[in-house]
Amino acid sequence: MSIRNILGFIATIVVFVVAILIGRTLWVHYMDEPWTRDGRMNADIIDIAPDVSGEIVGLPVHDNQFVKKGDLLMQIDPSHYQIAVEQAEANVAARKAELQMRRDDAQRREDLDSEVVSKEGREDAADTASAADAAYQQAVAALDAARLNLDRTRVLSPVNGYVTNLETFRGDYAILGTSKLAVVDANSFWVYGYFEETKLPHVKVGNKAQIRMMSGDMLQGHVESISRGIYDRDNPQSRELLADVNPTFNWVRLAQRVPVRIKIDRVPDGVVLSAGTTCSVVIAPR
Repeated sequence: MSIRNILGFIATIVVFVVAILIGRTLWVHYMDEPWTRDGRMNADIIDIAPDVSGEIVGLPVHDNQFVKKGDLLMQIDPSHYQIAVEQAEANVAARKAELQMRRDDAQRREDLDSEVVSKEGREDAADTASAADAAYQQAVAALDAARLNLDRTRVLSPVNGYVTNLETFRGDYAILGTSKLAVVDANSFWVYGYFEETKLPHVKVGNKAQIRMMSGDMLQGHVESISRGIYDRDNPQSRELLADVNPTFNWVRLAQRVPVRIKIDRVPDGVVLSAGTTCSVVIAPR
């Protein structure tokens, strides 16, 4: 056998061995190492619902605008609530005057001789003064409530974030407790990586994580927590609240995916995060 044939044979063996090693490495990486392409960017979405009802007379924000905590998001017509405050103030003044009158009357009866005013008359005057005091306190509470409602006509942002999917306009009628817009908390972005159950033994809280966005951007983070339960689709309840066990069994069982929460530690400058986008997550074991 010539030297050329020997070298060709050796080269073939080397290439074959290298191919086996590469295949083995890729197989171990795919089957055992903790990584997933099923990752989702998430953020806290704040539903903004007014605490009072009325026409929206001011909307100083636009779609996708960044707002700071305390910025005005919408102004509800304050006219009715201002009138309510004025009425409550007048009622407080009237109750205060009545209270003073009842106290003075009770004091006069207390100063008179017992032969002029009976004990029952003194007690009745004192009880009347106490009732007037309770009515005054009630009027003060009603005034505080009216002022609070007036203050709540100004709907402010509770966080630093972005107004998203704005479908509210000036002239719309806001209903108490009904969401009118949403704000994405700019400081709350995190990632849910859905890992196969076969890879969970390699995932520990605190492990470093590398997040690759579909756009190609790379983020750094760490494992914050691992979900402790997912829905069992094979064991729903029947109408009689009994277990509805699936009579069929698939020979090929797919590994369930368990959510792993990833806290983002560092975001490169210029990277725009958007809740709902997809990414790949690679966990670096300790």
